[in-house]
Amino acid sequence: MLVLLPPSETKAIGGEGAPLDLDALSFPELNPVRDKLVSALADLAQDVPASLKALDISERQVDEVHRNAHLRTSETTPALLRYTGVLYDNLDFPSLKKAEKERAYQRLAVASALFGAVRGGDPVPAYRLSGGSALPGHGSLRTLWKPSLEPVLKESDEFVVDLRSGAYSSLAKIPHAVVVRVVTSEGKVVSHFNKAHKGLLARAIARSSAEPTDLKGLVKLAQKAGLTMVPTGAQTADLITG
Repeated sequence: MLVLLPPSETKAIGGEGAPLDLDALSFPELNPVRDKLVSALADLAQDVPASLKALDISERQVDEVHRNAHLRTSETTPALLRYTGVLYDNLDFPSLKKAEKERAYQRLAVASALFGAVRGGDPVPAYRLSGGSALPGHGSLRTLWKPSLEPVLKESDEFVVDLRSGAYSSLAKIPHAVVVRVVTSEGKVVSHFNKAHKGLLARAIARSSAEPTDLKGLVKLAQKAGLTMVPTGAQTADLITG
């Protein structure tokens, strides 16, 4: 099972892991693009004004640029501890039991502008790069990622659950994935509770000893965890906020 989560703009700082080693990440086929982007982002960080513009951040966030400058030398931490925000607060990885954490590391993955996709246990540094960014001299991330990321995810023989947001969904299409959206009981797509409910679903998947292999199994798992999920097609489902 492979559950693709959206990343977060904010990242936890620091870590206790060794510096970035691309060979330690899942999906090694992505390493050529990863290496190119890490170098491009670190090089761009030498020009602070250009970095602020490319990353669409303000001078108050200049520390993000400094972190990009040290991508290859800074400490790493598992992806599920690196990303922060509403989704990851509701996943609440630190509170999981040991066996649940191991399942989270294997079943959950994070869509990443810098790394393409990483499993929950992959050691990554803090960085700043968004799915909609375009790096000078390299064009859009969609142009860079689509030729390599899409084949890797399309050829996966795992049951894929796609919880990615728009900018990250555009980096690679996954025809066989089950796409879950968060809606109100009236069927309206929500924004405020979107990430929170995706986090709760990710937590339920990590806590379950059963591993779904299809949409029916996913719906059963969600309902057992107290979530309301309704199939809306052969490969689509709605997670209802109540």
